[in-house]
Amino acid sequence: MRRLWPWLRVLVAAGILALLAWRLGTDAFLDGLRAIDVTTALAALGIGLATTVCSAWRWCVVARGLGLRLPLGAAVADYYRALLLNAVLPAGVLGDVHRAVSHGHRSGDLGGGVRAVVLERFAGQIALITVAAVVLLTGPALPFALAPGLVVAAAAAGLSLLVPAVRRAAATFWRDARRGVLTRRALTPVAVSSVATVAGHLALFLVAARVAGADVPVATLLPLLVLALLVMALPVNVGGWGPREAFLAVAFAATGWDPAQGLATSVTYGVLAVIAALPGVFVLVSRSAERRQVAAERRYESGEQISALAS
Repeated sequence: MRRLWPWLRVLVAAGILALLAWRLGTDAFLDGLRAIDVTTALAALGIGLATTVCSAWRWCVVARGLGLRLPLGAAVADYYRALLLNAVLPAGVLGDVHRAVSHGHRSGDLGGGVRAVVLERFAGQIALITVAAVVLLTGPALPFALAPGLVVAAAAAGLSLLVPAVRRAAATFWRDARRGVLTRRALTPVAVSSVATVAGHLALFLVAARVAGADVPVATLLPLLVLALLVMALPVNVGGWGPREAFLAVAFAATGWDPAQGLATSVTYGVLAVIAALPGVFVLVSRSAERRQVAAERRYESGEQISALAS
């Protein structure tokens, strides 16, 4: 079953998108793509830079709390690469796995590298849930028809928090949390960077909504976008696609707006998120070139040693 799960999640996500295309038509998807221009792409890159730096800063703070060295520049590069891999690979978390393992190898502590990434992501989810609670409690009341969506979002948030603790001993997890997050030195920067990251994701979502033509007051739109970010934690998405589109289409319909506009907003956000992660391409290319150069140098040194022995 474990081997089949990655393919099942792809099929479920594809099935959701196919159902939406059948019910709402393909124009909503195409509208979301047509809406993106150079200005919008530049805005996505700018917002993506801010959120990536904040996320990388959070990762640095957590890693240093666990006794691991992680310069901010290297963290930003690794985070960009992880975002790109998460966006284009089916599992949706392979980028985070890659940066955890890479950092663990570089620091000489593979387990510590993995735990640092788990804690960093955990802190981000706590911030998202906190912001969501504030927005939902202080914003306008949502229609009763969105009650199932609230349940789904709560379940997704719960899953995203429970998985790290289930996979590792609870005592080890909380010991690392006390060292890496819950200290006077770490707590403030982790909280600030996490809230700033959530704000960046919401800003990108608002840009997507406006570009897609959703002329809805921000105060009314914001609760739906926060819930959409929570729904993206469901394990049946592929790079965030699937449940997010379904939720926003239903949410827009429940609030009296065009569900096709909700779908177009979600599609636009998905494309902008990929654009925001595009600097990761340069990281992949440069790291690949570095690996090839190191391999070539090692082969050259090995050849020289063999020649010296032969002579």
